[in-house]
Amino acid sequence: MKRIPRNERGMALAVAIFALVVVGALVAGAFFAGTQEQRVGENQRRVQTSFGVAEAGAQERVLSWDATSMNKRPQYPADSVVIGPNATAPNGTGSYGGYSYKVGPNLFLIDMTGRDNASAAGAIAGGGGARQRIGMLTRIAPVDFGIHASLTTQGSVSISGNADVNGADQIPAGWTSCDPPGPPQAGVRDQGGNVTESGNGTVLGNPPVVNDPTINNNTFTTFGGATYAQMTARANLVIPAGNYSTAPVVTNGQCDRTVLTNWGDGENPTAPCGSYWPIIHATGTITLNNTQGQGILLVDGDLNIQGSYQFFGIVIIQGDLKTAGGGTTDAHFWGGVMAKNADLSTQSLSGKATLNFSSCSILTALQATSPISMMRSRGWAQLY
Repeated sequence: MKRIPRNERGMALAVAIFALVVVGALVAGAFFAGTQEQRVGENQRRVQTSFGVAEAGAQERVLSWDATSMNKRPQYPADSVVIGPNATAPNGTGSYGGYSYKVGPNLFLIDMTGRDNASAAGAIAGGGGARQRIGMLTRIAPVDFGIHASLTTQGSVSISGNADVNGADQIPAGWTSCDPPGPPQAGVRDQGGNVTESGNGTVLGNPPVVNDPTINNNTFTTFGGATYAQMTARANLVIPAGNYSTAPVVTNGQCDRTVLTNWGDGENPTAPCGSYWPIIHATGTITLNNTQGQGILLVDGDLNIQGSYQFFGIVIIQGDLKTAGGGTTDAHFWGGVMAKNADLSTQSLSGKATLNFSSCSILTALQATSPISMMRSRGWAQLY
């Protein structure tokens, strides 16, 4: 027969100790779970903050994009540009850094890594911390100036001497990266004014002259994607009224972009200044005489061209266009010219002045000077 002890003294102490152990374990478990939840929440907050910093850094890169120095860079893997590497995020929420890569003629990849303040400062135990990396795919967003002729104007046009306005799509000499010429455009597109030819002056195109009654003052100030005022605000070079001779300047083998009269080198596209396409804003009437320039020229007043001068790209004139001379050059303009002449005065082209429509010059100027924007569909992805 099993013997049952009768004396149970001391059992209460054992039960109490066991209960304390169980309760202590439960309390410790609760504290541990709470601490872990707090850590998980804190880590998640840091991750989200770091993600926001990376996204803000990528957006800041888009907003501060310097088209003149970035758009004409070589494609990856030949080139990449460092961002940061420890740039401060807006509102001081962290720091970001990364790289930008040109992955196509009009496409750029912005690879950005963001860290919150605590992680960036190394204040996390064990040396860890939150870090988020995103890739944003962007494209060049060119302005649509609506150039459909060699010369677009409101008033009449007088062509004399050996002046020539040609709407046939042409490629400047020495430019080897252009696509084949497109269909010919009109030589002159106007509001309905008279286009007169005298001497050996000619207007060529398909057709030579187009009368477009929709042309008005807004044609020269409001474009697809920007206004004239917005374009002048983006200008790299701002010059007052006066007479100018512009030519490329190379210092120690590099294009010197600090010189006010260095407007690139359209005659030698492979030279150091061949990739420099500035936006030039003239705040008054200017006269150009020798030698060349390229980019987008914005003139608040009149534009007078004398002697041997060539410009490659887009010209927007709020006043009148007057040309004379021409020297030994093949053309004064390669690209497209828009002259507002709000007083409906006559555009006077004389001497050996020539205006050649060139879609390659127009597209190159737009590619080199336009800002970038995020792709509409799946513009970014999280990277690891």
